[in-house]
Amino acid sequence: MNLEKAIAAYQQALSVRTKKDFPIDWAMTQNNLGAAYSERIRGDKAENLELAIKAYERALEVHTKKDFPEEWARTQNNLSLVYSERIRGDKADNLELAIKAYERALEVHTKKDFPEEWARTQNNLSLVYRNRIRGDKAENLELAIKAYELALKVHTKKDFPEEWARTQNNLSLVYRNRIRGDKAENLELAIKAYELALKVHTKKDFPEEWARTQNNLGIAYRNRISGDKAENLEKAIAAYELALKVHTKQKFPEEWATIQNNLGLAYRNRIRHNRESNLELAIEAYKRALWVYTKQDFPQNWAMTQNNLGSAYRERIRHNRESNLELAIEAYKRALWVYTKQDFPQNWAMTQNNLGSAYRERIRHNRESNLELAIEAYKRALWVYTKQDFPQNWAMTQNNLGSAYRERIRHNRESNLELAIEAYKRALWVYTKQDFPQNWAMTQNNLGSAYRERIRHNRESNLELAIEAYKRALWVYTKQDFPQNWAMTQNNLGSAYRERIRGDKAENLEKAIEAYELALSVYTKEDFPIEWAMNQKNLGNAYRDRIRGDKAENLEKAIEAYELALSVYTKKDFPEEWATIQNNLGAAYS
Repeated sequence: MNLEKAIAAYQQALSVRTKKDFPIDWAMTQNNLGAAYSERIRGDKAENLELAIKAYERALEVHTKKDFPEEWARTQNNLSLVYSERIRGDKADNLELAIKAYERALEVHTKKDFPEEWARTQNNLSLVYRNRIRGDKAENLELAIKAYELALKVHTKKDFPEEWARTQNNLSLVYRNRIRGDKAENLELAIKAYELALKVHTKKDFPEEWARTQNNLGIAYRNRISGDKAENLEKAIAAYELALKVHTKQKFPEEWATIQNNLGLAYRNRIRHNRESNLELAIEAYKRALWVYTKQDFPQNWAMTQNNLGSAYRERIRHNRESNLELAIEAYKRALWVYTKQDFPQNWAMTQNNLGSAYRERIRHNRESNLELAIEAYKRALWVYTKQDFPQNWAMTQNNLGSAYRERIRHNRESNLELAIEAYKRALWVYTKQDFPQNWAMTQNNLGSAYRERIRHNRESNLELAIEAYKRALWVYTKQDFPQNWAMTQNNLGSAYRERIRGDKAENLEKAIEAYELALSVYTKEDFPIEWAMNQKNLGNAYRDRIRGDKAENLEKAIEAYELALSVYTKKDFPEEWATIQNNLGAAYS
């Protein structure tokens, strides 16, 4: 209401303070009018920002650099702020206009003559570089870091504690997303800067800033590479929960929804406690976020949360697997109502990739058709995710495409496996052990499985290639750091040893049994029922084929393992697996 009164008063003043009769007063009032329009709540936001730009530009007709350098610089700074937020016009163009206006302001607002204004402008300039579309993304982030560091030369903790803390928080955001330098080190710098900001932004004195920084700190811990992964995720969850003490749904609905979404991501990846329960907590958090993030009011955030909810449903353990995958597909499809290729190409590609994975795992409908839908979705993602523009996402999609080809039913099995191997190898062009150790290990594991199933070339050699690939994956996938991935790879390695042609058959089967039993030290029935059952089945197969030891005792162990597997692999829920084990059980008894 006060802004409406201010706008009306400024407009009345301009009916008397004309440019012709009162140029200086007219320009000052135009500047004030611009500020009021830029903050206006009533009316159309896009239109208000256009009115602000026009008012500032009119002010500059009088406030020239030559005659009124200080006012000119101040208006350039104000104009930049509006261009940064502008809705109309091309977003990339608007950000370039903002950068140019800030740079013009710095021609007058030098560090020597106007240190405070100089520092404030450096901070604002950093924000634009952080969001810049044009130019090299990595270079833009470096320019943002440089500008924040320059701002801190004036905005010291002693003299400007609030500005110092705000800049530390902003600097953290850039370090968190930095492309250059070591990723792990950048995240450590981000965490350090957030913790510095919290020395000033305390809950008592700056509750809103404190909560915002806690949320950002949670994101940094969630993505942290250094330290114990499980511990980092617990710290992330704790930080989000602290943020929610201030950012309540009633007082800060948008911030509350953002934190709920972030909390969902942390619960989905959580290592400690029960996996099944963690995924339910993730789903509940995403659903809470959607109470605020409606399609009508927050279409982008709604789509983002739908995508995340889809991923949680895809991984869900509780309830029926078939139904969960349908819920995942529906959520991804909803996300695509907003995430179109034209308007949000990156998000569209990400969701296409996720949709591909859901189709690949789908139980309902025809398996052959589902895999074709998966391949089509991955290929669509690659229209945007090119190696040149999005190397990491390109590699991720190549890896997923490889898995779809490996499982493909349609067309020639031999050719499909070759397509899978080629896709995995392409992924490894980007996923190197040095730069992306986890992704490298994942792709090595997948490549091992493709070699194990390969038809073309020599079977003996293919199994050796499989064993080598699994062993490479275990260089990164240690039991301590990646227990689930370690167990999965141990299971795969066990299967490769069981099928191995080269070497001593009896020794290979001992290695297979050892690998399966190692996998079961992580894959417990309580936490990973499906993986546990799969391992029990594989262990049963190895004991059935075992050469060493007492034959009767080995068969008893095989039968015991099969029967354990059947406690999960029921006829109702897993008819194919149930039938396979019944057949194996028959062979063990005969």
